[in-house]
Amino acid sequence: MPRDPPRPRDAAGARRRIPRTDALLRDPRLSAAVDRLGAPRVKAAVRQAQERARAGGIPPEQVPQTALSLLPGTASGLHPVINATGVLLHTNLGRAPLSAAARDAVREAAGPTDVELDLTTGVRARRGRSALAALHERVPAAGAVHVVNNGAAALVLAATALAAGKEIVVSRGEMVEIGDGFRLPDLLVSTGARLREVGTTNRTTAADYAAVIGPDTGFVLKVHPSNFRITGFTRSAEVADLTGLGVPVVVDIGSGLLLPHPALPEEPDADSQLRAGAALVTASGDKLLGGPQCGLLLGREDLVHALARHPLARALRVDKLTLAALEATLTGPPTPTAFALGAGADGLRARAERLAATLAADGTDVRAVESAATVGGGGAPGVTLPSAALSLPEQYAAALRTGRVPVVGRLEAGRCLLDLRSVPPEDDDRLAEAVRSVGGGGGLAEAVRSAAGDGEGLAEAERPAAVGGAGPAEAVRSAAGGGGRHAGAVRSVGGGGGLAEAVRSAAGDGEGLAEAERPAAVGGAGPVEAVRPGVAEGERRPGRAMPGEGGGRHARDAGPAPARAEGRP
Repeated sequence: MPRDPPRPRDAAGARRRIPRTDALLRDPRLSAAVDRLGAPRVKAAVRQAQERARAGGIPPEQVPQTALSLLPGTASGLHPVINATGVLLHTNLGRAPLSAAARDAVREAAGPTDVELDLTTGVRARRGRSALAALHERVPAAGAVHVVNNGAAALVLAATALAAGKEIVVSRGEMVEIGDGFRLPDLLVSTGARLREVGTTNRTTAADYAAVIGPDTGFVLKVHPSNFRITGFTRSAEVADLTGLGVPVVVDIGSGLLLPHPALPEEPDADSQLRAGAALVTASGDKLLGGPQCGLLLGREDLVHALARHPLARALRVDKLTLAALEATLTGPPTPTAFALGAGADGLRARAERLAATLAADGTDVRAVESAATVGGGGAPGVTLPSAALSLPEQYAAALRTGRVPVVGRLEAGRCLLDLRSVPPEDDDRLAEAVRSVGGGGGLAEAVRSAAGDGEGLAEAERPAAVGGAGPAEAVRSAAGGGGRHAGAVRSVGGGGGLAEAVRSAAGDGEGLAEAERPAAVGGAGPVEAVRPGVAEGERRPGRAMPGEGGGRHARDAGPAPARAEGRP
């Protein structure tokens, strides 16, 4: 029940009891927070708590505890998130999560290190030598290796050092946009190179390349179309077909797969491309390798040395934290990405059923369903991985995303799916607690019940609305189209606290629901990129209920649409 407004005399007395800022900062808990987070952040939290007390929202005695509750976990504005989208390498969520070994290495390297010092001789040493040695050992076919700050930088360095003022020969079918509006042709031309396009969008042969090779050719570029697929009447030249043209062949594999992977048979890997005759391979470190953001350069020793000594290499070099994380990724235990790729469908199903049973016992409307996960991050387009998910009412999506432990899922067929292939097993308890905190205690659960309104309990609230229809699911869904429709969404579910506040918070930036909650269009990214505003309900791809879990209304076929995975920033 809302607190009765204080009478004027009581309100004045309460305001006088609000602790002063200097007194609050002497509280040992807040004083420790100053040492950890800095005085400005703590003072801002104290002022917010004091204002709440002045407005009568909390009693004066609760100001210290309220200020503590408003403090972030760290001095960074980034928030740890549980990725339950089913996209293993979600670009918007930072791509590959680092292994425990890599995180430990980063903490150790945060202070002074011997990154460029030989402790035995006391003289300057090659920067990141142990990380480079570990990378070289993982790719035996490489004559030498180098590391820069991201995958695009690796390609820019190669173009600048090998083809400035010359031509780069590239197929028209490989002139890709790599994400966030950045296009490969623009990137390459910015280095001073000229592009010589050959072939057509769907067919390019080795003869097309050979016909344009000349004195002005810097190198032939092969780009793996890692964020789209062309099917049908197609043809492309293999690396082995191009090695006899008398110029270096540079291959941008993008996804960072160093060796072949059984789950991704069509995804190119660095070792195989080098053995096929590529002079240089470029790739990203924060994708299938499962490491930190960085760009990998592997290939002929003379070319790699020329790139490493080019003046631009100094501007693109990585810091000690990246080197530490990369080495630990290469030499340590399997990464979270490797575990997620290798997870068995039976194990994922068992996890989903166990979590669903636990949450259902608490009164949560939840079921375990089959799902289809994807690699994401511009890797393995069109490949889906069998998975399992928790299916919750759609209204959970915004509330989970804005909770104390943010959980990002995806929307399919009017339900919020939490896909477990992208959630490490050790996070299952945190995930369950996040769901409980959203749905328990009369907040969201009561809002969903009241939204049904016709005596049928949750049944009506669960049903996906038809295109252009109404109902509580459609009301919340309409918020995905833009910032102006959130109020209607709140009214449709009764405005009862938990959900209403969650939707209000989502409206705060005027951008509607998070992209990860938007429905996927047919021919779009499937469960991955959850996508663009304005997608009709009829285009959503539903999940399938697991055998014995009673999918009912939501048990339509979930065959994957042709995937357009996320772009490669």
